[in-house]
Amino acid sequence: MPLFSRREQPPAEVLQRLEPQERFVSWADTSDGGVVAATSHGLWWPFADGARRVAWQYVDKVTWRDGTLVLIEADVEDDFLLVDRPPVAVTLSRPRDLPPVVRKRVEANIVRREMVAVPGGAVRFVARRQPGRDGLVWWARLEPATPDSEQVRSAIRARLAILRAAGDDGQLR
Repeated sequence: MPLFSRREQPPAEVLQRLEPQERFVSWADTSDGGVVAATSHGLWWPFADGARRVAWQYVDKVTWRDGTLVLIEADVEDDFLLVDRPPVAVTLSRPRDLPPVVRKRVEANIVRREMVAVPGGAVRFVARRQPGRDGLVWWARLEPATPDSEQVRSAIRARLAILRAAGDDGQLR
């Protein structure tokens, strides 16, 4: 083994997808010949209809178990409510350092969380970073069994207005 070996390079088709300011971070080979790649802007995932980047702020959860990486992506409804898409999974034949890199990126993206009681349940508020942009974005997620009603949405909008007005750390001045 050479003392100064070159770092293995990702496939060219992965690098060609990146935006000019997007930096490549890590990748893994999948068992079906595809690639999952982490960049400064998100996670490039091999969906059935082709590879697509899921921006870090929309990566709700990623788990790594028994050689399988499972992604739960969130959509944002009405510019404030996070709603999970169905999970997607891929088996990694050669994970390299992708699983710990993804974990670190997801954890670094979430800056602050708080749980608030609302009529009929609870809502989790989350402050996240958006790659390539200054500041934070605040969104809300209904906890399981919490009804999605106009009363609950009104309470969410009121709390988000306070959090967003408070600044990036969410603390009122």
